[in-house]
Amino acid sequence: MKILSVAVFASLLIFSASCKKEPTAPATQPKPAVNMTRAKSAVGARVFIVEPQNGATVSSPLTVKFGIEGIELAPAGELKDNSGHHHLLIDMETLPPLDQPLPFSDKVLHFGQAQTEASVNLTPGTHTLQLVLAGGNHIPHDPPVVSEKITITVQ
Repeated sequence: MKILSVAVFASLLIFSASCKKEPTAPATQPKPAVNMTRAKSAVGARVFIVEPQNGATVSSPLTVKFGIEGIELAPAGELKDNSGHHHLLIDMETLPPLDQPLPFSDKVLHFGQAQTEASVNLTPGTHTLQLVLAGGNHIPHDPPVVSEKITITVQ
């Protein structure tokens, strides 16, 4: 009887183990491959901050107006030469890598709908603002189209 009970118990353990599902890794969507091509920009293409002016004292939220010349403003998505959309860099000491997609962060604001201005909330104090134009894949142009960096004070 003891041998039979041990055999039944062992069989149940084997059966129970065979019914357990091994944990599987969660299904993930493959990330679409980013086209790492840099759109070309025309000689003389430029972006600039129209408003606020360098050295201005402003209150928050402030309106930042973007200027563009010699290159077409276009929404993100389609990659074509001499065409792109604005990215506003806030308080960045150095430019991000210009041969990579610009990151999405609170320091790099994307305007992929081809916006020409934005309302920006900033804390009181001194801040820097700079524009970078990027192609439809968020990679800056070749050669890069980058504005002068301006400094403002928020009261």
